[in-house]
Amino acid sequence: MADRQNFQEEEVLGKAYDARLMRRLLSYAKNYWKHFLLAIILLLCSTLIDLARPYLSKIAIDDYINVDSKPMVAYEPSSGEKGIEFGGMIYKRVDKVPENIPVERVYSLLYVDNQVFIVKGFPGSDSRGTLQKNPASADEFGYSYDIEGKTWPARLLSKNEIKTFRNNDITAVAIIGALFIAAIIIGFLLNYLQLNLLGYVGQTIIYNIRQEIFSKMQKLPLSFFDKNPVGRLVTRVTNDTETLNDMYTNVLTTLLKDVFMLVGIIVIMFRLNTTLAVISLSVMPLVLVVSFYFRMKARQVYRRIRTTLARINSALSENISGMRIIQIFNKEKEKYKEFCGIDNEYFKAGMSEIIVFGIFRPAIEMIAFLTVALVIWRGGIRVIDNTLQLGVLYAFINYISQFFQPINDLAQKYNILQGAMASSERIFMILDTPVEEDNGEKELDPGKIKGEIEFRDVWFAYNEDEWVLKNVSFKVPAGKTVAIVGATGAGKTSIINLIGRFYEIQKGRILIDGEDIRTIKKESLRKNIAVVLQDVFLFSGNIRDNIRLNETDISDEKIKKVSEYVNADKFIQKLPLKYADEVKERGATLSAGQRQLLAFARALAFDPAILILDEATANIDTETELLIQDALKKITRDRTTIIIAHRLSTIQNADNIIVLHKGAIREMGNHYELLEKKGMYYNLYRLQYKNDTIAQ
Repeated sequence: MADRQNFQEEEVLGKAYDARLMRRLLSYAKNYWKHFLLAIILLLCSTLIDLARPYLSKIAIDDYINVDSKPMVAYEPSSGEKGIEFGGMIYKRVDKVPENIPVERVYSLLYVDNQVFIVKGFPGSDSRGTLQKNPASADEFGYSYDIEGKTWPARLLSKNEIKTFRNNDITAVAIIGALFIAAIIIGFLLNYLQLNLLGYVGQTIIYNIRQEIFSKMQKLPLSFFDKNPVGRLVTRVTNDTETLNDMYTNVLTTLLKDVFMLVGIIVIMFRLNTTLAVISLSVMPLVLVVSFYFRMKARQVYRRIRTTLARINSALSENISGMRIIQIFNKEKEKYKEFCGIDNEYFKAGMSEIIVFGIFRPAIEMIAFLTVALVIWRGGIRVIDNTLQLGVLYAFINYISQFFQPINDLAQKYNILQGAMASSERIFMILDTPVEEDNGEKELDPGKIKGEIEFRDVWFAYNEDEWVLKNVSFKVPAGKTVAIVGATGAGKTSIINLIGRFYEIQKGRILIDGEDIRTIKKESLRKNIAVVLQDVFLFSGNIRDNIRLNETDISDEKIKKVSEYVNADKFIQKLPLKYADEVKERGATLSAGQRQLLAFARALAFDPAILILDEATANIDTETELLIQDALKKITRDRTTIIIAHRLSTIQNADNIIVLHKGAIREMGNHYELLEKKGMYYNLYRLQYKNDTIAQ
């Protein structure tokens, strides 16, 4: 049944994006808008630094490294121009020769076979030319550089002369290198600050959501917990909230960074070269097709994984809880095969995810490499033709890699976003569940309450028209003890739940000291009622804390006193740390009788006006039962008490016994009166007495 519920739940959830849910999720972040704003500023700065790095490389290559692709203009020293002083002239490197400059004043550097030449004119970096020595030359330009019949005089530069021309370039490259390192360090610091800031905000938001969920669950009616397995609710508070943390820290702001990065790259590409920018973006339709296909397939796979994971969790929880039964009936192999079947479905779902993600990422990378190939092909030709600078081509290759990185991360972000949508819907299902209604306004004074209980024509049903109690009427005088007996399903436990207003009746009235309990605040009502159940629940901690339950008004002396009073102190004193001794989960290291005595001590420590005992002596050994019977006499003395018991021997001294059958009162009276009637109680007593005789 749990598997089916989980399956249905996972099927209806898991939207990739829901604007309504997203608005609600963002409402939790509105109190931290300053933090997010600062994070966005840091992201914007780090994005600018990321965008600057390829541009710095472009400047270094085109302006200071690959200088043979640029001409130089020679000026007289008196011209006031700034540049390189060589041979009595000032040489100034330019991207394009001004129109008013005569050809004879244009020079360039030529690199051939690890040698550097200064050339009259600008042949460019065309490697198709040939260099030869010209002995007939009358000046220092004793070489000629020929390209397809065209000749440029050239002069071989010495090492010192090369340094003269390249000193500024070397200095500039060193500065750019330092700037590049500084950009890396600053980018690291900005990312570190941004990640820590987002981590703090994300953890704080999730902390608040967890607090809200836990607080809300404490206010939900018991009917909610009847319909929702514990494991599922625990998952809401842990796994689902952690999924939201990933969304707050890894998706919201990084999506903004991705947008900044993509827009920035596109702007820079078009500023560098429009043709290459168009070529780079020409593959976007192909990217959109792949992304759409991935989105469609990923949603199907994601839902399948969530469904099978829920079934695995349910199967694990059920088998671990029932391990004792599995081993008693020697069903390990059968349960193992059953689990293997579910696990195999999860394995197949996981493989489907691997296949889908395995196609998407390589597909995007392939498109990125295709784009790089197109840019190299087109840009490389233009570099060879001297119509494009090498640094621009290098920058484009870097920007393309940066451009496709956010797209390649789409798979992870989509997975996180889809998980956040599913988790948020499950969380909001809890937060939107109506809390216990409490129309009561009156407060009960613990010092004045008598504890008289009266049921008047009470009708109650968990489900509409399926009556659990029918026209039930009885009265428990203050300080008296009433026992309720009957077969399983007669409605005994329902009476307990109704007195504490854990459920609301449909018809009739329940009165305490003449006041309708619906007019009393639930908190005030429950403070005056203590319930001891058959299955005593103990929290992880120690003996003292399980009796006190965080009630600071209960002193250690009172805890010891009530423990002695109910005979619990005898076994507590035998424990290594006595009242500070550790209690394992659900009191696993204590016997059923010891847990029951602790429950009596807990009830007595709170000194309630009304005490309810639900099967408090069931399944207890004879020796422990004697201690419990003695404790019962003590804690019920001068206290209004309702006892529900299967063992009729434990209620023979009750002031009144009510026999329930199918939700209605069949008999009422004390033990001897009911035996004389020889009715239903008599038959129950005789049957139990016979069973006890046989057992003996």
